[in-house]
Amino acid sequence: MGRLFGWNFRTGLMIGCALAIAIAAGFITYEKYDSNTLKRTLRRDAVYCGVSTGLPGFSSSDSNGNWSGFDVDFCRAIAAAIFDDPKKVKFVPLNAKERFTELSRRKVDVVARNSTWTMSRETEYALNFAGVSYYDGQGFMVPHARNITSALELDGSSVCVQSGTTTELNLGDYFRANNIKYEEKKFGKLEEVVSAYNSGQCNTLSADVSQLYALRLNLSKSGEHDILPDVISKEPLAPIVRQKDDDWYLIVKWTLYAMLNAEELGINSQNIDVALKSKKPDVMRFTGAEGAYGEQLNLSKDWALRIVKHVGNYGEVYDRNVGAGSKLGIPRGLNQLWTAGGIQYAPPIR
Repeated sequence: MGRLFGWNFRTGLMIGCALAIAIAAGFITYEKYDSNTLKRTLRRDAVYCGVSTGLPGFSSSDSNGNWSGFDVDFCRAIAAAIFDDPKKVKFVPLNAKERFTELSRRKVDVVARNSTWTMSRETEYALNFAGVSYYDGQGFMVPHARNITSALELDGSSVCVQSGTTTELNLGDYFRANNIKYEEKKFGKLEEVVSAYNSGQCNTLSADVSQLYALRLNLSKSGEHDILPDVISKEPLAPIVRQKDDDWYLIVKWTLYAMLNAEELGINSQNIDVALKSKKPDVMRFTGAEGAYGEQLNLSKDWALRIVKHVGNYGEVYDRNVGAGSKLGIPRGLNQLWTAGGIQYAPPIR
């Protein structure tokens, strides 16, 4: 027993010394062992946000390194809620293969990168999807010259698809279920998928419908390609955080819900002064004039108002990035509020 105790003590001392040396040398940081992302974010004075490597309308950067897009604005909304400053974000481009592992390794605090919420992704990577920010579905794009109007007419097609995604799995399921023959051409990067389709290596491209609208903009002759009306899967896209980090999870989740609630309440970036004067209970709770909802998130009373002031409500963000006010012009569809025929619905702040 004494030997066992002595061995454990010496071993513990050795491990402790090794960790101290590694920390001092900069090989390991205290942040790695800090599970509270909110504290680490405040200490760094910035939100580290994982985004796609470039998808028009959702996340892309210009020649000066300025980021824009639907997912980009969501990250800015988190920064606005915490810091009252939407610029306090560091955008980290991640491809489809590395997005979950890099989040698990704490390279980023949140991933807002057109990622589909599935059970296996939560369980295998110990992640939490914080609410559906965009309801999507997988579809197909074909050259207009093929004169195809339905996915059921794709028999014998060669289909370009990105490997390691739910898109690849859904593609196989759809063609098997409908007894349609096809040739699959897989590529690791989305850029390679688009390049192969654009160069004629395949005559069909399959991806989320929102992606197809975005990718079509980059084709050499964008007007000569059709996006078929068929939607073959459910693709609820959602921001992602690590499990066992409840304070951070609540902030990310309620940032999304605040944007949706703001639109439903009629609060936008242009009428904040009017909202502050409102005597309606639900508006007063939103602005922080009533209750302590911000404090319960470890934020300020006006956390939700900061989001709308700096970034906008959900409808504003949708329209300017992917909707009617953008080059993509994607109809709101399912992403319309539940009060307007869609299924976007946020729990109330109360």
